[in-house]
Amino acid sequence: MGLLRRRIFSAFIYSAKGLKACYQHEEAFRVEVFLAAILLPLGLWLGGTAVEKVLMTGSVILVLVVELLNSAVEATVDRIGMEHAELSGRAKDQGSAAVLLAMLNLVIVWLLILFG
Repeated sequence: MGLLRRRIFSAFIYSAKGLKACYQHEEAFRVEVFLAAILLPLGLWLGGTAVEKVLMTGSVILVLVVELLNSAVEATVDRIGMEHAELSGRAKDQGSAAVLLAMLNLVIVWLLILFG
């Protein structure tokens, strides 16, 4: 049981380091965390049913998750090299597009629940 606890603790520490690094190095993530601090309680308050609350808060968390993954892709591409490469640019653009779609999902979910 001690080994399992140690692995879970290590995984938590690595995750916290990842969140901290993204917060320190990515302005977009800092802005999204600020908005999440507002939208998460608001989603819990405005959602009428448990399903609505889950959808509203889940869509906010999804934006953060996708931004973390996008930042990981960007860091990996930058680690490989800073010179222009078509595939590197495509990877970064696709990561950015994923963030955009997550944000579009958030807007649609909130609009449909609040005004649908």
